[in-house]
Amino acid sequence: MDNRRRFTIQSAAALLQNANLKGFFTGRIYGGAAKGVCVPGLNCYSCPGAVGACPIGSLQSFLGARPVKIPYYVVGLLVFFGALLGRAVCGFLCPLGWLQELLHRVPFPKKIRSFRGDRALRRVKYLILALLVVLPLFFALTPFFCKYLCPAGTLAGVLLALSDAALRPLLGGIFAWKAAVLLALLVLGLMIWRPFCRYLCPLGAIYGLFNRFALYRGELDESKCVRCGKCAAVCRMAVDPSVRPNDSECIRCGDCVRACPTGAIKMGFAVQNKKTIQSRD
Repeated sequence: MDNRRRFTIQSAAALLQNANLKGFFTGRIYGGAAKGVCVPGLNCYSCPGAVGACPIGSLQSFLGARPVKIPYYVVGLLVFFGALLGRAVCGFLCPLGWLQELLHRVPFPKKIRSFRGDRALRRVKYLILALLVVLPLFFALTPFFCKYLCPAGTLAGVLLALSDAALRPLLGGIFAWKAAVLLALLVLGLMIWRPFCRYLCPLGAIYGLFNRFALYRGELDESKCVRCGKCAAVCRMAVDPSVRPNDSECIRCGDCVRACPTGAIKMGFAVQNKKTIQSRD
């Protein structure tokens, strides 16, 4: 699949998940029945256009209740999307990922594909998942991720404040902190492709755990691979598909498939040919 078609799918997914267009003008959050359904990507419940619920926000809402409510529905959806698509959710269905890709298209003097320590920094999102999403929930603590970090929530707050002047005096120090985080991510996004997805997103961390097992996956035909390195050179997530075609960082954008001169890499719901294709995961 070429980037134009993927961009079309991303745009359609972002629009469908934020179909309450009048909310952007009225500042009123949609409260219909669809809000009881979790969308696959990170899309804040409080966004004026949102017609569904964010899975991370829903997870925190369920487990943060007292007595604790086991969120079977939310966990089930996360497992379903993870087992089916893995981080293809990030590459095709996440509105925040789509926004970051749009931002990275803005001309900037220095575009950075990778840097020293980049791989280590990617582990931070797993710490955020453990410490800011899961751990606080079992100790009746504040849902730290949504309250102090989530850029989707900050964008929702900005949009609401722009459309409803009555909300602006209510914005305080926490919002100022989150706005600073958002601004930092926007600046980084000009230089680094999808920085939030790489380093901070707990939802991407969850889906990344499924990448090796998801039905939508990458396949490497070693009999065709000539070790030219072209797939690694074009990967904007700094993955080497000739070594790990199902790396937890791969968002299934398909750049490596198009760059491979011998057709050694495939991506999709294909059945693996075990005689010629080996995943080096």
